[in-house]
Amino acid sequence: MLQFFIRRLGVSLLVAVTVSVIGFALLRLSGDLASALAGETATPEEIARVAAMYGLDRPLYVQYFDWVWSALHGDLGTSLFSRVPVLELIVDHLGVTIALALCSLLLSLLVAIPLGVVAAMRPNTWIDRTALALAVFGQAIPNFWFALILIFVFAVKLQWAPVSGSDTWVHFILPTVTLGLGTMPAKMRLTRTGMIDALSSDFVRTARAKGLSARAVLFKHALRTAILPVVSVSAVSLGFLLGGSVIVESVFGLNGIGQLAFQSISQIDFPVVQSILVFLAFCYIFLTMLADLINARLDPRIKL
Repeated sequence: MLQFFIRRLGVSLLVAVTVSVIGFALLRLSGDLASALAGETATPEEIARVAAMYGLDRPLYVQYFDWVWSALHGDLGTSLFSRVPVLELIVDHLGVTIALALCSLLLSLLVAIPLGVVAAMRPNTWIDRTALALAVFGQAIPNFWFALILIFVFAVKLQWAPVSGSDTWVHFILPTVTLGLGTMPAKMRLTRTGMIDALSSDFVRTARAKGLSARAVLFKHALRTAILPVVSVSAVSLGFLLGGSVIVESVFGLNGIGQLAFQSISQIDFPVVQSILVFLAFCYIFLTMLADLINARLDPRIKL
C-alpha cells in the first residue's frame, strides 16, 4: 500500500507541476497584460510603468518561479481590483462552492444508485430502457442550458425558488439540481453495470443456493460489490463539481469560487485567475489520487 501511495503521489505531483506551468503560461501568453491593465489610451511609457510595477517585464520563467516560491509561503499575491490578498478571497468564497459541490454529489448518489439498481434488476425492459434514456439525456444537456430551464420554470413561472443569491439554503436548491443531475448519469450506468455483473456472479448464486432472502442477496452481496466503482468515481466527480461550479454559480449568482473566477476574468485580475485555476486543478488531482487509493483499498483485485 505504501509503494502504491508513493507512486500515485509522484504522478500527482508531476501532473500538478505541469498544470501550474501550463496555466501560468497560458494566462501570460493570452495577450499583453500590461497593455490591458494600463488601458486602451495608455502611452508606451505608462504601459512600461505598469509592466514594471507588476513584474511583467521580467522573463516568464522568473515570474513563474517567483510566483511558486511566494505560493509555497502562503502568498498568492493581491487582487488588482479589490486590493485584497488572493488567498483571503479564495477562503471567503470557498465555503459556498464546497457546500454546493457536496450537496450536488449527495443528490447525484441518491438518484443514481437506486435508479441503477432498479434498472439492473429489470434488464432489457421498459424500466431499464427508460433509465438509460434518462442517463443519456442528462449527460447530453449542458449545465448552463439546464440551469436556464430550471430558472424559467421554477423561479420565473412557478416562483417556487429564488433566482439568485446565496444567503439561505433555499438558494442552493436549483444550483444543486443543475450540478447533481449533470453528474448522475455516469454513476447510474456504473451502478447498473456493476449490479448486472454481480447478480450473475458465482458468489451471488451461492448466496441464493444457501437460502438467503432476495433482500440480503441484493444489498449485502451484490450491491456491496457493484458500488466499488461508484465510490471511486464519486471522489473524482467531486473535483469535477468544484470546477464545474464556475458556470452554475455565475448563472445563479452564488458568491462562490466560480463567481469569483468569472468576475476576475472580466476584470483582467490575473493574480486571482491563475490562483483559482491552479487551486481547482490541485483539488481535482488530489481527489483523483484519493479515488485511486480508495478503490485500491476496497477492491482486492487491484495489485498494490
